[in-house]
This record gives sequence, C-alpha cells and structure tokens, in this order.
Amino acid sequence: MDKVVSIEQALSLIKNDTVMMVGGFMANGSPEMLIDFLCQQNIKDLTLICNDTGLIDKGVGKMVMLKQFKKIIASHIGLNKETGRQMNTGETEVELVPQGTLAERIRCAGYGLGGVLTPTGIGTLVEQGKQKITVDGKDYLLEKPLFADVALLYAAKADRAGNLIYKGSMNNFNNVMASAAKTTIVEVGEIVEVGELDPQEIATPGIFVDYIVKGRSC
Repeated sequence: MDKVVSIEQALSLIKNDTVMMVGGFMANGSPEMLIDFLCQQNIKDLTLICNDTGLIDKGVGKMVMLKQFKKIIASHIGLNKETGRQMNTGETEVELVPQGTLAERIRCAGYGLGGVLTPTGIGTLVEQGKQKITVDGKDYLLEKPLFADVALLYAAKADRAGNLIYKGSMNNFNNVMASAAKTTIVEVGEIVEVGELDPQEIATPGIFVDYIVKGRSC
C-alpha cells in the first residue's frame, strides 16, 4: 500500500479540539513542514503532547506563539518563554510530566497497557490526584497511558509502505509516539520504493504509519 499523500490530504484530519502528539526534542527531529502548514490554518483548541515546546521560532513553539493549544502536556517548557507566560496567565493549561514518565505513558498507550508504576513524583505536586500503590513495601504512582488522535512525526527516510528510519538523535520521541495515536502522519526527508531499505535499520514498522508526506531533508 502506497502511503505517500499530499500535506493537504494528511493534515485535513486535524480539526479544532484534536489531541495531537508531536515528535522532537528541543525541535531536533520535529516535523517542521507539517507544523508550518498547521500554523497557516485556522485551527485552535488543540491538545498537545510533546517532550518540550521547542523555541519560539522552531518546532511546536511556532504554534504556541499563535495560541493554537488549549492544553499542553510536556516535560519541559523552559526554552519557550511564551509557553510559560500562557501558563502563568491561565491562557493555556500546562501539565508538566517528568520526562521518563512521559515516555512510559506514551509507550503504554502504544502497547495496550493500563499504565505504569513509577516512584517518580512521590511526595511532590506530581502525585496530587493520582492513585498510589504499594508494592513490596514501596510506594508507586499509577501513571495512566497517553493517547492521541493524531501523531505528527519526522523520519529521515521511509519506503512507500511507511517503514521508517531515523537519523541519530532524531529518533527521540518520534518512535514511541508512532504507535500511540489513532492516526500517524510522518514528514519524511527521503522516500524510496518498498524493498530498498535495510531491514536492520528500520526503527518503526510501517504497520504503525498511516500517511507519509515528502518534506525537508535532515
């Protein structure tokens, strides 16, 4: 099945109130072309799940500047002062999650698990409103899975069936998010025919990818 489509077709799925995951780490490995397209659309009240909110001019930070999110779930917002400003004024709800916990909650969604037990956050504000479970005398928080309607990712190379290869640290959250959304859309630097990729290099199997859009080369 050829999963290569136009950017217009792929992103037509994103409407107001969509819950979206976006790959990247400090904008490294972010699907910049997909983000730029969404910046030009009249879409708002989105919920964003990401590692961080990028910079004001890179990654999802560009959408933060346009106030397209009503809620952000992330592990770090310090590189984008606008995110902090919107949080402090109440314009945008921000849920801060420890980075390892964030990755595991996303992974749980993709693997069909009911959640993950972690000691991270015990005795802090993080534990408020969460179930605490004691195992062998040690307390853990039950952190529930994080699902999304759409995941927007970036890969250096893919075949037309959606098998993905990442370049170096661009793997980051892209790989784990691929299986945690109802629909996965990937901006790809280079697209090749099926059979041309080295199976040993494939990080994300095409079964987790719905649409591929030809984008910038990394």
